[in-house]
Amino acid sequence: MGNSYAGQLKTTRFEEVLHNSIEASLRSNNLVPRPIFSQLYLEAEQQLSSLEAGSRADNEEEEEEEEEEGSESSSPVSYQMKPPPEGCCTTDGFCQAGKDLRLVSISNEHIEVPSGFLLVGAKSPNLPDHLLVCAVDKRFLPDDNGRNALLGFSGNCVGCGKKGFCYFTEFSNHINLKLTTQPKKQKHLKYYLVRNAQGALTKGSVICWKGAEFRGRQSSSSTCSSTLFQLPESSGLSGSISSEPLPAANPNTPAGTQQTAAGIDHIPSTAAFSSTVYNGKESPKQQLVKNNLSALTRPSVLGTLTNSGPPKKRHKGWSPESPSSTETWNLQLNPQVPNRIKNGHGNFPYLCGNINDVIVSPLLYTCYRNSQSLSRAYEQYGASTIQPISEEMQLLLTVYYLVQLASDQVPLIEDLEQIFMRSWRESHLSEIRQYQQAIPQTFPQVPSQIAPVTSAQLPWLAGLAASSCNDSVHIIECSYSLAEGLSEMFKLLIEGKLIKTNYVVIICASRNRGIDSCIVITGKYQARVLSEGMLTPSDYQKEVNYQLVTGKVETLGSFFSTLCPEGDIDLLLEKFYQENQGHISSSLSASVNKSTTMNGAGAAVCTSYEIERHQIRPFQLAVAQKLLSHICSIADSSTQNLDLGSFEKIDFLICVPPSEVTYQQTLFHLWHSGILLELGLEKEHLTKQRVEQYVMKLDADAQIKFKVFLQNSMQNPHTLFVLIHDHAHWDLMSAMHSLYPQTELSTGLVDRLLNCREVKEAPNIVTLHVTSFPYALQTQHTHISPYNEIHWPSSYSNGVDLYHENKKYFGLSEFIESTLSGHSIPLLRYDSSFEAMVMALGKRFPRLHSAVIRTFVLIQHYSAAMMAVCGLSQMKNYTSVETLEITQNLINSSRQCPSGHGLMVVLRIPCTPLAAVAYERLYNVRERLALEDNFEIILGNPNSGITIGKHFVEQLKVWQKIEDVDWKPRTYLELEGLPCILIFSGMDPQGESLPRSLRYCDLRLINSSSLVRTTLEQELGLAAYFVSSEVHTEKAVVNDVLESDPEKLSSTDNEDEEIATEGSASEKRSPMKRERSHSHDSASSSLSSKASITAFCSESSPPFVTAGDTAKSPHLSNSTEENTNSHERQKQKVDKGAQTTVSKHLPPVTEQLDTKQNIRSAQISITSSSSSPFSSSSSSSAPTHNSFILQTSQCSMTKASKQPPIVFLPKLVYDIITSTDSSGLPKSSSLLPYHSVMWASSFRPLMSKMMTCTEQSLYYRQWTVPKPIHMDYNNRNEGRMDTFHPRRLLLSGPPQIGKTGAYLQFLSILSRMLIRLTEVDVYDEEEININIKEEPDQCYHQPGDTWPDLETFKKIPFNYTIHDPKYEDASLICSKLQTINSEDRSMSRRQEDMYTRRQTTRMRLSKYAAYNTYHHCEQCHQYMGFNPRYQLYESTLHAFAFSYSMLGEEIQLHFIIPKSKEHHFVFSQPGRQLESMRLPLVTDKNEDYIKSPTFTPTTGRHEHGLFNLYHAMDGASHLHVLVVKEYEMAIYKKYWPNHIMLVLPSIFNSAGVGAAHFLIKELSYHNLELERNRQEELGIKPQDIWPFIVISDDSCVMWNAVEVDCSGDRKSDYTWTERNVSLKQILQHIEATPNVTHYALIGMRKWSSKANSTEIKEPFSCCHVHDFIMLNVDLTQNVQYNQNRFMCDDVDFNLRVHSAGLLICRFNHFSVMKKQIAVGGQRSFHIKSKVSDTPVSISPAQYICAPDSKHTFLAAPAQLLLEKYLQYHSHRFFPLSLKNYSHPVLSVDCYLNLGPQIAVCYVSSRPHSLNISSSGLTFSGLLLYLCDSFVVASFLKKFHFLKGATLCVICQDRNSLRQTVVRLELEDEWQFRLRDEFQTANAKEDRPLFFLTGRHI
Repeated sequence: MGNSYAGQLKTTRFEEVLHNSIEASLRSNNLVPRPIFSQLYLEAEQQLSSLEAGSRADNEEEEEEEEEEGSESSSPVSYQMKPPPEGCCTTDGFCQAGKDLRLVSISNEHIEVPSGFLLVGAKSPNLPDHLLVCAVDKRFLPDDNGRNALLGFSGNCVGCGKKGFCYFTEFSNHINLKLTTQPKKQKHLKYYLVRNAQGALTKGSVICWKGAEFRGRQSSSSTCSSTLFQLPESSGLSGSISSEPLPAANPNTPAGTQQTAAGIDHIPSTAAFSSTVYNGKESPKQQLVKNNLSALTRPSVLGTLTNSGPPKKRHKGWSPESPSSTETWNLQLNPQVPNRIKNGHGNFPYLCGNINDVIVSPLLYTCYRNSQSLSRAYEQYGASTIQPISEEMQLLLTVYYLVQLASDQVPLIEDLEQIFMRSWRESHLSEIRQYQQAIPQTFPQVPSQIAPVTSAQLPWLAGLAASSCNDSVHIIECSYSLAEGLSEMFKLLIEGKLIKTNYVVIICASRNRGIDSCIVITGKYQARVLSEGMLTPSDYQKEVNYQLVTGKVETLGSFFSTLCPEGDIDLLLEKFYQENQGHISSSLSASVNKSTTMNGAGAAVCTSYEIERHQIRPFQLAVAQKLLSHICSIADSSTQNLDLGSFEKIDFLICVPPSEVTYQQTLFHLWHSGILLELGLEKEHLTKQRVEQYVMKLDADAQIKFKVFLQNSMQNPHTLFVLIHDHAHWDLMSAMHSLYPQTELSTGLVDRLLNCREVKEAPNIVTLHVTSFPYALQTQHTHISPYNEIHWPSSYSNGVDLYHENKKYFGLSEFIESTLSGHSIPLLRYDSSFEAMVMALGKRFPRLHSAVIRTFVLIQHYSAAMMAVCGLSQMKNYTSVETLEITQNLINSSRQCPSGHGLMVVLRIPCTPLAAVAYERLYNVRERLALEDNFEIILGNPNSGITIGKHFVEQLKVWQKIEDVDWKPRTYLELEGLPCILIFSGMDPQGESLPRSLRYCDLRLINSSSLVRTTLEQELGLAAYFVSSEVHTEKAVVNDVLESDPEKLSSTDNEDEEIATEGSASEKRSPMKRERSHSHDSASSSLSSKASITAFCSESSPPFVTAGDTAKSPHLSNSTEENTNSHERQKQKVDKGAQTTVSKHLPPVTEQLDTKQNIRSAQISITSSSSSPFSSSSSSSAPTHNSFILQTSQCSMTKASKQPPIVFLPKLVYDIITSTDSSGLPKSSSLLPYHSVMWASSFRPLMSKMMTCTEQSLYYRQWTVPKPIHMDYNNRNEGRMDTFHPRRLLLSGPPQIGKTGAYLQFLSILSRMLIRLTEVDVYDEEEININIKEEPDQCYHQPGDTWPDLETFKKIPFNYTIHDPKYEDASLICSKLQTINSEDRSMSRRQEDMYTRRQTTRMRLSKYAAYNTYHHCEQCHQYMGFNPRYQLYESTLHAFAFSYSMLGEEIQLHFIIPKSKEHHFVFSQPGRQLESMRLPLVTDKNEDYIKSPTFTPTTGRHEHGLFNLYHAMDGASHLHVLVVKEYEMAIYKKYWPNHIMLVLPSIFNSAGVGAAHFLIKELSYHNLELERNRQEELGIKPQDIWPFIVISDDSCVMWNAVEVDCSGDRKSDYTWTERNVSLKQILQHIEATPNVTHYALIGMRKWSSKANSTEIKEPFSCCHVHDFIMLNVDLTQNVQYNQNRFMCDDVDFNLRVHSAGLLICRFNHFSVMKKQIAVGGQRSFHIKSKVSDTPVSISPAQYICAPDSKHTFLAAPAQLLLEKYLQYHSHRFFPLSLKNYSHPVLSVDCYLNLGPQIAVCYVSSRPHSLNISSSGLTFSGLLLYLCDSFVVASFLKKFHFLKGATLCVICQDRNSLRQTVVRLELEDEWQFRLRDEFQTANAKEDRPLFFLTGRHI
């Protein structure tokens, strides 16, 4: 077992094994002793066969584990420590004598160590970050091989000096280890302690307690698929290069990177590792990550220590709830160990404590642990009984996953989690079938689980899985601990046997306990990516900065300078500069200068330059409206969180990230939107300083501006403040975490400001988060309700274009789509030659961060490309095709436009120091090449503004027609058309928008190791773009050579035009990517940079092509020998391939282009073969390619704006973006959404491609939780809904789509709505029939009279004419003296026109308005009963019955009386029966009390009825009763819980307003009688009880009073003004009228803006009153409303009251405004057919029919049909009356509307009634409607009729019709025919009305 004593016993070893075995047996429950001798004779160096290994694993138990853990079957026994002695110290880190033992405290103290003793460090479980110093006899410590330690212990305490501890248990008690398990020296003595050069005591190497046991398993090797890249392997010491040539037999291995053992002096031993690796309890807690990651490229270990089952001593954290405790690390080591190493005695010397070369990652540990826990989502389906996936299966699946990874792929935890998820679901399909269907297979190599995998089978199965991958994954099985496996791994690493291995899986499996496992990442590339991915963004910047500052990159620079065979690039540049100085012969610069002068001279100027002005697109308007509707729904909810009605105006503050460009960009949008003027926040002359008040940069100065904002919000409670948080995903750091000194000052500002208590509690602040990446705000703890999320709408729904946009948006999905088959231009590409150079350099410079290497390579590429374009053609070999293409198009772009417009290239360099280096270098190269006037280089730093040269500023001013001398561009949008390279720095983009001239987005330098969805998508969001939708970018005409052609760029200016068709050479070239039509990377491009790659090899090494390139280029030779041949041959070969392809596919274009050669040569400045970048290497093909130029005078910027930009990505990112998971979504969407959130569980379903934005939000809300650093972390309230903030909204939409414009538009329409909320449409119509005079003008009262004088008023004659404009369509009422002109009457209007044609005006609500249910304010909360502080108002239902003789039965009414209103009623003492409604006395005088109860009949207006009279009554106490129909009782009660309801009997459910008025009046009179009786007992006279009630319409909104000033000289002179007053003031004024009880009806004018002075002159009129009346129920006891009426019942009632001799008074100085309400009221009656449910339009002519006919019956009350018919078709009954106003229709005892063209004369048949004198009047018709007994034959004979006049008798049934004819002797004067009988179109059960018509004889 790893000993070297083959076959012989050595005493010490024998004693050790024997002792261990006896001890284990004693502690075990097993009766059979352990086989000692078999342990001693087994040799681990032997390679066991699979069979032997299997039987060994199955049949042998491992004594070491048994010794440590005890048998699995034994129950766990907790270790009881001996209690410490009284009074001793028990502090951790101190001994019982109170002396400090911690290494950090005593490292510099002198410690006496007895001879034969060593200082060691002990670990205390309570102090994971400290070592305790102990002195231990070295005989009891192991040797270098982990052997020969004596059993037992001997040690001293270095603190108090106590000596002679013989038992480790005793010693552990003394040093206060406080263990809960049996103390063991092996477990707690961890490190040797050594003195460093300064004499301080430091941690040394690990004490190796166990012998290293090698049980390696050699995988059967098979040839790796040629499609995989070559695996990276260990390199030698820095700078050493192997000169050993590569064996030709293996063409896939890159030359020059073979490891030589000579390069390594010292090898890390297992001892350096054992504690870190297998003693799992402390390592994951302290992630051993060095700030200066010198060992980034080293193999990393994904180590797992899984331990299932009951707790053993190694794992203290086990609890019954957790099935197992799993510990995992990712260790990354560097064989290039620093030189401070102790030489060991044996094969493996100690690694002297350089733990900085170890990197630990908890990724796999977390993944395994999460996969063990079942999610809540499955538990609710009863899945809690399902076992989680076993550890063996987890590890096996991990091996399967690693095996199928290509050599250039990096393992993704998300992939692994999905594999676990799928495996678990498939194995428990039946149990969870009801939850979710199994998703399609994602990873075909994963086997279905048939039987559970045992720990014995695991190494076999893992080895079998790894056998097919050409040793990419290597399996090591070990017996006792991971330490031995690690030792073997290091040994293999040193021996160079892991060169092709990327992953080493070490398995330590035992039958009796769980498995231990560890994954070591030995692949250089993978180790580098994973280790760099562990850095936080700030650590990443620090590391790069450190490497730049310390000069570590100088080696890279000096290496580059040796590349060029002609000498240093800088020397070449200098030489070029000297040659061209003074006379710039570069045709490029010449052409630029020329074009500039032409502009100055006013010659050719480009006409296509347009700066887009601010305009709102249909999408933005739709989003603004969605935002508004969400705000309204918050206001409408019953939670009272937003009272929109209380706000008069809008104010706002926009918070943006601390990017100067974003800030200026927002100011720019705000300025041009005009929103500040529209909201009335600013006056006409707007200054920049004023605009800046509304935008806040979240930087150090933000707090001051925000404080002002908060103060404004507190001082202006009637202003709604909208706090807009733009780019809201930017800083979500918790304010608590940002207080630490190492964080930046600005982090956590969002939390500190936007989440402060003042914002949360302010009722007038609404927060709107706006972002393209909302995922981090959609967690389980989010503040934002899912109902308050607004997502940008999709443009298409079921193929229908919802919003007609003239531009098409190109975002991430469109970019991905362009890479798929069938699309000609792939917008996403990667540069394989660049990637190959980076990978090769990464191997050469392993200690440099990859970002540094990538940046330096790319700068070099750009520099070389610029030189190549300028004529240094030899430099084309030192750049890549892609970079050359970008550079050439940039430099040539300005020449294609007469005005010099050009393209923008964005070069994204996240790391600011690197961006500065790049800027400096490119600036220098441009200057040396004399290109400073050709294009600008701009360093875009988030913290500073834009700086560009004066020459370019002047150009921009000319193009944009700017005359301001001091103007300079402040936003990138203002750089439209400027040819430039924008170096875009900053770790994250912060919302900066780019102009339409953007053509290339170079993202090759983005941090690809940080794989987070938000990070990736926001980088790609930079390229998001609008293109004109008329241009079809997908299928454009092909007019240029393939992009992958290395020769193309020699003469191509118009990259914009170039498009490759399907079936092009790239497809043949790329079998791996056959589904993608374009060559995203090409063999030729990697070959083009041959020299730069060759330079990485030693002189004797041939050039190489990476395996990936070779695989993708089958037409190139795969043998390295062939590759060593002339580069010229390859170039020609590729050229021929490309030419053939082009000529084969594009014959027409080729011919067309050839004809244009002369034009081309005249226009293109680069024509000579010497200046062509590629002409020297392949002059034969240059002419052919030169002919492939399509010339156009079109400006290249204009073309750029019609095509989306081309994006270059790192290969790693490209693969993630373009690959899809099984759901069909890009793999990037399944990544962790944001770095400060984490997945709630590994067991989560995949996102679906069909998910809407809302469903995606709900997915993240369920499956992600914020980390402690996230600002939402503490927003938890046990899952209750109140964690959501009610006034917080989230707007999300793709980047650059126009969210800023949308929210500015939202502010505009919200402001308009608030103004609209404070306004109402009121009817504003002139009184009608004002020309009809009954008598000459006569003044009865003075204009200034306050009340009418009773005696005077009695003299005023009643004005029969209706003046209310709502009765414009009603029949005129004639009186004797009227002179009527027939032209006065308007033509009849169609019924549906009435509402729409009535005139209204918009009025601002006053403070005395009546409100509907949407109004909420602090004052009327209690009045409304909605105040959350109170319980919902309780109310009780009370029956109230009274008999009414006319109905012939008792009327049963119900009152709903809230508890708070019971004081208005009288209840009987026993039983609490409702007795009466309290009425005041006539003599009562109380300023805060309204005496008259107000009744409001209403139907269909529970939301819109104006029942909130709190403000109208000015807070005065009043009694208000809503009169509702029975079927509407519940809904009215819900909306108005604190209002008294009077519920009409169910028989009135289909009745009209007449029934409500009738019952109100009858009830009030009955109540008056009850109150008189009740108060008479108290000694009060009956006549002293207040007899008035108010009957008000539900649409009365405001009341006005006219103030008359009669202070003129003459008595008749007066002036008047009208103002809004409270209803309280008006009612109290009327109630105080002298002799008020003598008036039967009191009303007021309807308000009109056109009120004339004649109406005001006479303050009181005796005429009709409507809408709002005070009714004296005592005087009108015998006058009833007609309970059957639907329309004109108030006119009918007025006429009855007047004819009864009662006084009707209208106060003309008071007026009521009526609001236009479009719902409810009369409109709630719909007349439809009773037979069919389909809504059919039925004309009024069909409302009546002949009796017994087969006419369609209608579902409507008979009375309504009658009234409607008479209104529209009464001329059929009264033909002589049509427009015959001097001969009206005589209407007895009723007024029915016969339409505007027929006049009626009302007479009452009651004795002693007041009627007009009918002498001299001849009537054209007679209308008898439901005649009662007062109508007799003698009464009718008084009236005279025209010959041919018509009669209409209406009765309840046919029988009473005949009786009426006989009783009134009608046949004497009227002739009847059988066919003149009619009925309303009702079924018999609906009791139709019957008509009989006749002619006057």
